[in-house]
Amino acid sequence: MSLVRLVEYADASPEVRAVYDDIMATRGTDWINNFWKALANDPATLQRLWDSVKQVMAPGALDPLTKEMIYIAVSATNNCEYCSYSHTASARAKGLSDAMLMELMAVVGLANETNRLANGLRFPVDARFKP
Repeated sequence: MSLVRLVEYADASPEVRAVYDDIMATRGTDWINNFWKALANDPATLQRLWDSVKQVMAPGALDPLTKEMIYIAVSATNNCEYCSYSHTASARAKGLSDAMLMELMAVVGLANETNRLANGLRFPVDARFKP
């Protein structure tokens, strides 16, 4: 159960509807997912995050699939079920295969294990690794 009500398009203020319309136009879809519907309880946060998503997830030095894969990795590490499902679906639409997802999760698992070992053992970082 959600901690806040989900703001449906029909019940949204004009300010929220404008963001919803931009989300649907930008993504080429006819629906708004629950993440945005929850954020719509605070229109300023909804607008700010949507603006950030458009900027950060746009093609740049990293291609859109790579960005989605990074998002999946962080979502898995942070145990965010919603984001794991959402960004896996988005990555699949951009070409993510089952083999790629399994390899990504293997890297995520390895990185989490070695990060915990390095943090727990607190040995110094090699000077050669530093700029």
